[in-house]
Amino acid sequence: MFIKEVRIRNYRLLKDVQMTLDKRSTLIVGRNNTGKTSLTEIFRSFLAGPSPKLKYEDFNQSSLSGFETALAAFQAGVAEAEVRPQIPAIELELLVDYRDDADVYGLLGDFIIDLDEDLYETKILASYQVKDGGINSLFSDLDLTDRASYFKALKESVSLNFEAVLYAIEPNNSDNRVKLDFTKIKRLIRSEVINAQRGLDDETHNERDVLGKSLGNIFNSSSNAGAPEAFRALSGEINEVVEELQTRVDTDFQEKVEQLLPTLTIFGYPGLQDPNLSASTELNVKSLLESNTKVYYQKDDHFTLPETYNGLGFRNLIFILFRIYEYFRAYQAEETAPKSHIIFIEEPEAHLHPQMQEVFIRQLDEIVSEFEQTFNEGVIWPIQFVISTHSAHIANEADFSKVRYFLAKNPGSTQIKDLGAEFSAADRREDKEFLHKYLTLTKCDLYFADKAILIEGATERIILPEIIKKVDESEDTSLRSKYLSVVEVGGAYAHHFYKFIDFLELKTVIITDLDSVRRDEGGQRVTYPACPVTLGTHSSNAGLNNWFNEDERPALDELRNKTDIEKTTGYRRIAYQVPELECEACGRSFEDAFILANRGAFDGLQGDEEVDVESSAYGIAESIGKGSKANFALKYSIDETEWNVPKYIVDGLVWLNSNTTLLEDAPLAAEGEEEADTAEEPANV
Repeated sequence: MFIKEVRIRNYRLLKDVQMTLDKRSTLIVGRNNTGKTSLTEIFRSFLAGPSPKLKYEDFNQSSLSGFETALAAFQAGVAEAEVRPQIPAIELELLVDYRDDADVYGLLGDFIIDLDEDLYETKILASYQVKDGGINSLFSDLDLTDRASYFKALKESVSLNFEAVLYAIEPNNSDNRVKLDFTKIKRLIRSEVINAQRGLDDETHNERDVLGKSLGNIFNSSSNAGAPEAFRALSGEINEVVEELQTRVDTDFQEKVEQLLPTLTIFGYPGLQDPNLSASTELNVKSLLESNTKVYYQKDDHFTLPETYNGLGFRNLIFILFRIYEYFRAYQAEETAPKSHIIFIEEPEAHLHPQMQEVFIRQLDEIVSEFEQTFNEGVIWPIQFVISTHSAHIANEADFSKVRYFLAKNPGSTQIKDLGAEFSAADRREDKEFLHKYLTLTKCDLYFADKAILIEGATERIILPEIIKKVDESEDTSLRSKYLSVVEVGGAYAHHFYKFIDFLELKTVIITDLDSVRRDEGGQRVTYPACPVTLGTHSSNAGLNNWFNEDERPALDELRNKTDIEKTTGYRRIAYQVPELECEACGRSFEDAFILANRGAFDGLQGDEEVDVESSAYGIAESIGKGSKANFALKYSIDETEWNVPKYIVDGLVWLNSNTTLLEDAPLAAEGEEEADTAEEPANV
């Protein structure tokens, strides 16, 4: 059995979201404060601990208005049966696939309520909702005239009149549902979390031996009736050793301890008399392991190092693996094995160098296989990992089918997007293959950026920081304060990113080249040699061709007449060479556009007419191309920084800095707004 799909309603930043889970590992990516932690926490709230733990503060803030709507209906005398659906409830709905357990239902039997022999799915709903018969009590003391008092009273009323309820639901008929005891889902599904804060601070004088503390939990698992025989036998041997120690403690050690105690009569107080004080020291194996056992790393010649003497990255990796092993042993020790096990791992990249981050996501399958073969006699461990990360190295290593992108659509609301589903169509295969290879090689961080800039090559990459600085100063933009992802992609491949950018809904400017060419039919076949823009007929830039959906090479005259609106599609805008203000000469590439924007800086630039100036700039740019473009970029980035930014780049960056798009139904949130909320209560996590 595995969890196929998750739906969450009204929990923190997750207003109403739905996402599929991979059968083994699902990767959660996205910017800060988009609800990634909320996904982990709702599983912890409903499934961890002896009972569900939810409270008023867990409600999505935009859902709180539902209480006001329901209150108004209640006060108007509307029947409770009609008021109840208007009252917000926090819901975690799981669609599970049990095809692999079709022959042996076991714990799953209570959750299967349909009669369809060909259906191998069922829904499980955990809901934090108003109690049956609790509507009158919920609303009786609420008064909307005083907003501050209303929210305070609502918070108290929710804590008294809400409860966690579990349902089994028929997938094809949501009205067919059965209420179940909450303990049943805890036996059916184990849920664990490896937190981002793992207590691995680099403390030398105040050690935190977190691995040693995990030994107590592993010992508890080995003592359970459901643990494998060899595991329980080892637990028994440990107990025997401690019992032998206890015998010594009860005799020799105890006698010495009692000599430390005074008799009560020595104090001389009336009524204080024998029996006198005595002491008893009891050894508890779990306490010994948790509090008095430290894990050391064995070196040569019996030389050992404490846990804290290793680097944070190594300790972090060991801790994660140790926790996975601990949770595996806990699952294994259950008297009746759960049908599903899900482990959330938050930000495994902490302190790890890039290569180790890349290996981590690949090694999870190997770890599971090793545990099954070595410790579980080859029996399948029905584990699913959900990994949240801010690491481009981890995110780009994963297959698209495993990636779920969290996007803050509106203040306080998140959308979850499935990258695999987006690129599953046959016509997206070429883009998908290119993107996965490119992202793996370059580790670009588009998943986590505020905005992005796609550029042609090394020249633009080197000089771009100085360009952004100048535009910020001259145009009063604030690009340097934003998290920008700069991707060096080249005009021939930029079009592969178009659908990816649309998927991410990431505002992006593509800075590319006009690449003017002239159609020549004089030879045996038609050729398109490069030439100055004035002499050109077409563009050889594949990115422009795909942008404007041209069947053939785009005509140069048409490209030069495109408006800013035509250069913009949704969240992306393309920027290519245009004449400078009050000029006619136009550059073909970045270099000659730079020359034309800074005519006084180039002594070799000649010509009285604009067409001659353009041709001269083209020639100088060609000579730069034959030399070192990197040296050209370094010269104007470091040595000579007094120059003008070409107009086409200024236009593109000014658009990027703005907070508008051409999507009427999806306006771009102002910077910072995606992490804010409109409710009167504090923001959720």
